[in-house]
Amino acid sequence: MQLREWQSECVYHALEHFHADQRHFLCLATPGAGKTIMAAEVAAELFEQDLIDFVLCFSPSVNISQSIKKTFSHRLECRFDGVIGSIGCSYTYQGMLSFKEDFWQLLKRNRVLVIFDEIHHCSGNSLEDANAWGEEILLNIQEQAQYTLALTGTPWRSDQAPIVLSRYLDPDNQIQCDYVYGLKEAVRDGVCRNPKIVLIDNEELSVTNQDNEIQTFRSLDDLFKGSSISYQSVIKNDLAIHHVLALAIDKLKSIRQVNPDAAGLVVASSIAHASHILEILKKTFQQTATIVTYQETNPSDIINEFRHDNTHWIVSVGMVSEGTDIPRLQVCCHLSRVKTELYFRQILGRILRKTEAIDQQAWLFIFAEPKLVEFAHRIELELPSDHVVIREQKLSDNIEFTAPTYDKKSSPLVNQPHGFTMIIGDLFDKKQVNSLSNQIIKDAQVTSSSTLSIELLGKFREKVISTFDSPFNSE
Repeated sequence: MQLREWQSECVYHALEHFHADQRHFLCLATPGAGKTIMAAEVAAELFEQDLIDFVLCFSPSVNISQSIKKTFSHRLECRFDGVIGSIGCSYTYQGMLSFKEDFWQLLKRNRVLVIFDEIHHCSGNSLEDANAWGEEILLNIQEQAQYTLALTGTPWRSDQAPIVLSRYLDPDNQIQCDYVYGLKEAVRDGVCRNPKIVLIDNEELSVTNQDNEIQTFRSLDDLFKGSSISYQSVIKNDLAIHHVLALAIDKLKSIRQVNPDAAGLVVASSIAHASHILEILKKTFQQTATIVTYQETNPSDIINEFRHDNTHWIVSVGMVSEGTDIPRLQVCCHLSRVKTELYFRQILGRILRKTEAIDQQAWLFIFAEPKLVEFAHRIELELPSDHVVIREQKLSDNIEFTAPTYDKKSSPLVNQPHGFTMIIGDLFDKKQVNSLSNQIIKDAQVTSSSTLSIELLGKFREKVISTFDSPFNSE
């Protein structure tokens, strides 16, 4: 298999690291760059040099685990399912919790390489501050594994907890990665698509309380600062939903004229929200669409089918946010209630993976909520400005971090500044949503004093952030 330049370089650094008796290696590589292929090559080299006997891989979801299994089996030319005759196996982090002592004896009796995909899901620099998955790693892998290779595209956690097996330097507790391959470099090398982020705003928003008192705001920023209206009320507003879908559908239509297999993703905030969006896509816009949530009996099958068919859209709640490889995705609408930088970048990562198709555009549509705007403007930074919190833990504090789960009974936990071109104005055709201009939607939020309603009276406006390819600095 022909490796990309960054993959070859990272393999070299990892092997040098291990040869120097340093057992834990952390690779930060932007989503879509090909981390799994790189990791499989490291394993192949260690087998070739007779430095390991077995490989274990762990990842956040069944879908990712299956993809890893396929990649490693192909590269190592051997079964990778854990049965007799195989030289490795791929598991989920959730599955790790069910392993008994006899399983962990494998690491004590053999030279095992353990690979962690999206390692940021596992927290803790000690048993006192570890989540469930981090605790298993600290107890059964950290000292027992011959080598560990940790992979991530977003090396931090929204709770600012330390990532397991990672090193942090004083005084700011900044994470130390052993190899970094960022989005800017990936775009430069033609490894990833160059994303464009569309910030959607409205020039006149009217809020009415139960006493019929009216406030008017000129932007979403002003709305959130000056009223009790929530961001969730905006992403659930029918006029807003129709508008963002109209923009995204128009963009996908133009891409599909060249790439007939191109597809779009809508990340919704709840199952009810996703179902409503699915209905709009099908009935209002006559788009082919499917839905995948954590309550489906076969979400992996749904994703796999969508990966290879010609359906226009997939609407997801927490199932296509990270690590899921659907290269034909080129347009995405971020309509989730989750507003962390970690989740924002994970969603953006779903449309970055390049294919052999002619048109390699990547478009992310979001509403101009202040935090999301900030994240969009600093996408060039590989690490956020917030540092992890590492403190001595007293047993009496009784602090516990709960690991995210990906089973059917509970929702999965979901858990930058120069070189931009900004274009402001009416960039898209809005005829499809003009008929909805007077619609009012009730805000589900009940404040301490009143129930509010919001009305979108003004024109929508868009700001396009085009990253990495502008000779001008943003103002």
